[in-house]
Amino acid sequence: MNSTLIIIPTYDERENVRPISQAVLKAKADADILFVDDNSPDGSGKVIDELCKEDERIHVIHKTGKAGLGRAYITGFKWALQRDYELIFEMDADFSHDPKEIPTFVKAAEAGGDLVLGSRYVDGIRITNWPLRRLMLSKGAALYVHVITGMPATDPTGGFKCYRRRVLAAIDLDLIISNGYSFQVEMTHTAWLKGFCIKEVPITFVDRRAGYSKMNSVIFTEALGLVWKLAFRYGFRRRPCATPES
Repeated sequence: MNSTLIIIPTYDERENVRPISQAVLKAKADADILFVDDNSPDGSGKVIDELCKEDERIHVIHKTGKAGLGRAYITGFKWALQRDYELIFEMDADFSHDPKEIPTFVKAAEAGGDLVLGSRYVDGIRITNWPLRRLMLSKGAALYVHVITGMPATDPTGGFKCYRRRVLAAIDLDLIISNGYSFQVEMTHTAWLKGFCIKEVPITFVDRRAGYSKMNSVIFTEALGLVWKLAFRYGFRRRPCATPES
């Protein structure tokens, strides 16, 4: 078994699962992939089953219903901790996260990062094919998280991340309450308050190649409310800044 695991949640990603798995394994041949499929009605799970038969580095967990992003990752984290993976990634299936950047995360983790965040906003803005309104919402959300919680990450809602095993082992995953994109904020905030070293590496974010976005107003509202819950839960505690990597 390899020491690096790439967890990729899927829901209606039939067109993406094969090319993303090929791209990930091309970027890091000594990695394993774990797809967590939320019972995709488009047949994504069947395609992933075929991939598992073709390559022993590819694995899948089939959920019985659409449980959401956060629950998918929690399931994947627990699966990883039952095995011997040292580096555990979060990554989208739709190529908005470029698999070619995986080695940059590994390098930052090997240089001391306990949690490595892919940031769209380190040393400028690296986003393509986004309308101005969506960019403003994303940047505004990052500022909002910083002001309310004090967490200094430039891109706290991003979903391209690499955890060292010890970070996930130190977090009681059953106590993580969020599920949508606020899940990213809660996990990073929890790791930050536990004193783990957080590094940011610049990434270029490209809007999805195929399929459709899962973002909606309910998910966005959940994220806004979660920030206040975190702040009150931990008594508005503050820690030193995260460390950007160039």
